[in-house]
Amino acid sequence: MTTTDGLTGLLDVIQVALDDPEAGPAGLAARAHLSRFHFDRLVAAATGEPPGALRRRLLLERAAHRLITSDRTVLDVAVEAGYGSHEAFTRAFQRSYGIPPTAVRRRPPLTFRELELPCPSGVHFQPPGGLRLPAARQETPMNVLQHLVDHHVETLTAIIDRAGTLDDTVLDRPVTVSVETIDEQPTLRSLINAMVTQEEHWLSALRGGDWPDESDRSVSGLAARHAVAGRDWRAFVARTLDAGTLADTFVDTTCAPPTTHTLGGTIGHVITFAAVRRTLAIGALHSAGITDLGAGDPRPYLDAAATASAG
Repeated sequence: MTTTDGLTGLLDVIQVALDDPEAGPAGLAARAHLSRFHFDRLVAAATGEPPGALRRRLLLERAAHRLITSDRTVLDVAVEAGYGSHEAFTRAFQRSYGIPPTAVRRRPPLTFRELELPCPSGVHFQPPGGLRLPAARQETPMNVLQHLVDHHVETLTAIIDRAGTLDDTVLDRPVTVSVETIDEQPTLRSLINAMVTQEEHWLSALRGGDWPDESDRSVSGLAARHAVAGRDWRAFVARTLDAGTLADTFVDTTCAPPTTHTLGGTIGHVITFAAVRRTLAIGALHSAGITDLGAGDPRPYLDAAATASAG
């Protein structure tokens, strides 16, 4: 293997060449200022794949992403991937994925990572236009939970420190609910929509897509949206925990400019902000006379789940 910096340099050459269908192995070597023999040897040693095979796989992964996130025709996607015809692209795609390109478009995966092709290096296409190296380590669910607890303890320390700069009048003043940093003038409807959109948003980001359509804010519309997004979000978290890929990163293409996050950080983000909004929503229901949800405390739920698992 080369060093990480050396591998990154080689991959930079291959990444840039993804947008040049005419780029061949000799051209890639020239761009790296290496002989064809030396370039091929370094890439194969670092990734376990010859440069040509690596580039073809990455182009297919990029093509899969474009099929599920754009309205380009299959032929357009095929040409962008370096294939001269719809038929040649379909054969290559079917050989790699086991299904034709049209099937991917009809049934998009839970996240784009499900369309990553097997490879020895863990180097994959990273939407919108980069490459992703494997995480240097695995992050366990216990680590993430510990990080969340550490974040709480350290944030509380900071809150106490800032409170020390205030006088007793401010310290003892009745607190009105303030969520300016999260939502502006929240209502029960807007809080529910924000929680549903949060699920949809991060799923779309994980697929390399755009901001979700949140136009239907009727209760029935919110229920229908959550039925899909809630199901898929739970499945994504379960698969991530099972695979131990919490330290893996992705590019959030819904942001401007696109921003890189870890999978574990994203899950922690959703848990934290959903807890704030959920608490406010339950309080609004309580004010409307609906009190059967209690305080929304997760403890009884977790206690019951632990008891059921033990049984």
